[in-house]
Parts: sequence; structure tokens; C-alpha cells
Amino acid sequence: MDAALNFNQQIWSILQGELVKADHPLPQQIRQNLLSLGASVDKRIYEIMAFPSPEKLNIVIDINRNIAAGLIAAASVAR
Repeated sequence: MDAALNFNQQIWSILQGELVKADHPLPQQIRQNLLSLGASVDKRIYEIMAFPSPEKLNIVIDINRNIAAGLIAAASVAR
């Protein structure tokens, strides 16, 4: 479970790093919302690492799935 959590945290860190760039093309409000969501995911991941429990993973999994679904849908519309 630690390897998966570390990988997930790396992905979120990359996303957060991109979102704070001044020239990022997303509107500021969306960027702020995603950064806030990323901070929540970071907090949850640290909590799970400190006190492992599979049921605590559900919120992180749901967030990741929803973000992925949104990206897939946006890519389909852009084609």
C-alpha cells in the first residue's frame, strides 16, 4: 500500500507544481480548486500512511477516478 500511496502523492505533486505556474492555461478558479483538492488528498495520504486502513483509501480512489473521468471527457470533446 505504501508504494501506491507514494506514487499517488508523486502524481498529485506534479499536478500541483504545474497548477501554480503563472502561465498555466486553466482559469485561476479551477486551478485554486484543484490545488485545494490536492492539499486534501495530501493530508489524507499522510493520514493513511500514519494509520493504515484500507477503508480510508476510498476517498482518494474516488477523487482520482473522478479527475481521470473528467480528463477523459475533456479530451473526447477536444477531438
